[in-house]
Amino acid sequence: MTETKQVLNLIRGSMSQFSDKEQKIARYILRNPQLIIHTTINQVADDLDIAEATVFRFCRRLGFKGYQALKIALASEVVETVVDIHEEISEDDSPIEVTDKVFHSNIKAIERTNEIQNEESIKTVIDKLTETKNVYFYGNGGSGIVAQDAQHKFIRLGINAHAYMDSHLQLMSASQLNNQCVAFFISHTGANVDILDVVEVAKEKGAFTIAITNYAKSPLSKAVDIALYTLSDETKYRTEAISSRIAELSIIDALYVNYHIQNLEQAKNAVSEMRRAISKKRL
Repeated sequence: MTETKQVLNLIRGSMSQFSDKEQKIARYILRNPQLIIHTTINQVADDLDIAEATVFRFCRRLGFKGYQALKIALASEVVETVVDIHEEISEDDSPIEVTDKVFHSNIKAIERTNEIQNEESIKTVIDKLTETKNVYFYGNGGSGIVAQDAQHKFIRLGINAHAYMDSHLQLMSASQLNNQCVAFFISHTGANVDILDVVEVAKEKGAFTIAITNYAKSPLSKAVDIALYTLSDETKYRTEAISSRIAELSIIDALYVNYHIQNLEQAKNAVSEMRRAISKKRL
């Protein structure tokens, strides 16, 4: 197990400042950090016989946007790291053993990311996509590849989708957004200065902003309207950003399928037109 750091120590250090109900919540989290990762805010409220609003305010007092953000940050502290045999790659491993461990590491990143998804957040994003039809994806480096994959997917559904990897083009694009646009910002750390600059411009123009990131208390997650989170670990030969890319792609896939289902007739027609157009590229 990783050594618990930020959230639990923050709670312990603030205990004397909490009200009676806040102390009740704090003790609950300290006793059950693993359980919290898989528990909804209403379950916590029911277990403690307090209002959901009280739990929400407790999370805000700790510096989080809400319960989901606290849960993500807590998860990054208590998940198992390099101890799993499938994640610990050795120089003595055969090529097939390395391959097996890489696959299991990716699978684990996807499973953990799936566990922390918030239904309300997913629904809000899908509703925004349905309302606007103008979607912009921003990312640098490896995250830029994820942005391009997102554009490739959503343009198939009849959405006016764009992806930008160059920091200058990102700013130029953001300057033309308005309140009819949805802007995704993909950053593993959530601390990329170029991306944060683009977020600032997009918000000034009234766009609805969404982050896909690994850190709940990052500058990016705090700056956007809503955040979707990945959860991945770092191993000896793979940074957490590598496996998180698989998780980011999975979030994009989930949004794609959800949008397709919610806008079935439009999506069906768009896919049909797309297939007709690209069929000219085949012999």
